[in-house]
Amino acid sequence: MAILWRHSALAGRHAEIGGELEDWNGMGTAWFYDNTPERAKADYEAIRTKAGLMDVSGLKKVHVVGEDAAYVIDRVTTRNVEKIGVGRSTYAAMLDERGLFVDDCVIYHLAVNSWMVVHGTGTGMEQLTKVAAAKNCSVIMDDDLHDMSLQGPVAVDFLAKHIDGIRDLAYFGIMHTKLFGKNVMISRTGYTGERGYEIFVGRKDAVHVWDNILSEGESMGIRPTQFSTLDMLRIESYLLFYPGDNSETFPFEDGTPAGDSLWELGLDFVVSPGKEGFIGAENHYAMEGKERFKIYGVKLSDSMDQMEMFARVHADGKDVGVITYGLSSELNNYSVAIARLHPSVAKAGTKLTVVQPDGTELAATAEEMPFYDKDKQIRTAKG
Repeated sequence: MAILWRHSALAGRHAEIGGELEDWNGMGTAWFYDNTPERAKADYEAIRTKAGLMDVSGLKKVHVVGEDAAYVIDRVTTRNVEKIGVGRSTYAAMLDERGLFVDDCVIYHLAVNSWMVVHGTGTGMEQLTKVAAAKNCSVIMDDDLHDMSLQGPVAVDFLAKHIDGIRDLAYFGIMHTKLFGKNVMISRTGYTGERGYEIFVGRKDAVHVWDNILSEGESMGIRPTQFSTLDMLRIESYLLFYPGDNSETFPFEDGTPAGDSLWELGLDFVVSPGKEGFIGAENHYAMEGKERFKIYGVKLSDSMDQMEMFARVHADGKDVGVITYGLSSELNNYSVAIARLHPSVAKAGTKLTVVQPDGTELAATAEEMPFYDKDKQIRTAKG
């Protein structure tokens, strides 16, 4: 049984609507309110057409403060932190000495010498703490700070009724303000591919803000959504989930230790151009063009069956990969999946066969991701 050593102030609210808390990142998390296909479909469609509110407080919020804070983050992550202005954030990766992926994060520049790094289940906290040793810098994990994610096309309309200037908040921008009389930090970020916002609020005010969003937002179609909805949304938006899409879950057949390069994951774009000196940098650059697999999209040709985790992918009678997560969407009329494919077939239009765990064979093609909002105009929209 998992030991839950972190606790959300919203646990009681989840329980009231049927949420059974399961471990994610050490925190009891409402993976499901009602573990049925009907609930999953309703929550997914709510975020794609209206908006959903989700408790993502299981993310680790780590403050990095002090004179050497920027140096520490610069050393640990793939981004050039000098380019991140106060009031801005950015997505980044963290590597080990081998140059292989160990975590991803969002870096928030809150004030001079004050940063926050938000990450999931990888070793980000350990990396930061190790580099900060003997530096003029403190690394502080903050579980008092709760994080609720309001995602979907009406999210901005709802917030605009309460917060002046929210429509002007740029993608990955940050603002400190009040919501329902409580101090909050709002960032225009999320994990859904929609225009959305993350609302950071102290533990004592979390229930108040949660309740008011849901009560006032109900008429606009805003509803609480279970954590598992993220898997449906992220698949079509090309948002990876560590370790779900990684070799920790899908081991290499030759027994090679777990660890994937950014080139293999398609995350090489998170390395600031020309940046050197971050952990694993030299090995990262040396691995370009030596991909053992490629994260790539798969789309069924004439079926709406959902591709299952661990389904094998074949091409010309050969095994060329594995499905990590799949989605069948009536809303968008397709069945799509993220897959780990041999580089030779990770090309748009390549004909594939998906072999489900029960032996069912489904015709498919390799497709570039994202499947949804290909030009990313929805998540970056202005006004």
